Amino acid sequence: MIVVSIGKGDIAPDFELPDQDGTPRRLSELLQDGPVVLFFYPGALTRACTAEACNFRDLAAEFRAAGVQRIGISKDPVGKQKEFADKFSFDYPLLSDPGMTTIEAYGVKRRIPLGPIATKRLTFVIGPDRRILDVIHSELDMNQHAARALEVASGA
Repeated sequence: MIVVSIGKGDIAPDFELPDQDGTPRRLSELLQDGPVVLFFYPGALTRACTAEACNFRDLAAEFRAAGVQRIGISKDPVGKQKEFADKFSFDYPLLSDPGMTTIEAYGVKRRIPLGPIATKRLTFVIGPDRRILDVIHSELDMNQHAARALEVASGA
C-alpha cells in the first residue's frame, strides 16, 4: 500500500463522492464558489466525530460570512451519513468514501488502524485554485479543526 502525504502548498486531489443524499459532489466544482474546508473524520455518529462535526455546524454563520464551504468525509456509507446529518441538523454535505479512495489520496488512511479507526482526523483548507492553504491535525481537540480552518480560510 502506498500512503500519499500531501500538505500545505500542494494541489488538492480532485474527487467525486456522493453526499448524504446520494448526490455526487466534485471538489473542483465546489471550489468554483470559493474556498473549501474539507474535514476527514473516522466515523459518523461516534462521540468525538459528533463533537467535531457539531462544532463545524455551530460556526455556520462565521463560515458563511467568510465565504467558506464546509465538507465532511468519512468511509461511512451514504445511509449512515444521512442518519448523522439528519440527527444533528448539519447544513453542509457529508461525503461517503467507503472504498477509501479519496481518504487514501489525501494521506488520511492510517497505515496501522487503531482498532476500528482506519482514518486519521485531518482537516484541509483548500483555496479556489485547489492549493492547500493549511492542514490541521488533532486527534483530541475537536474544536481546533473548525476554529483554525476558519482562521486560515478567512484570510484566503
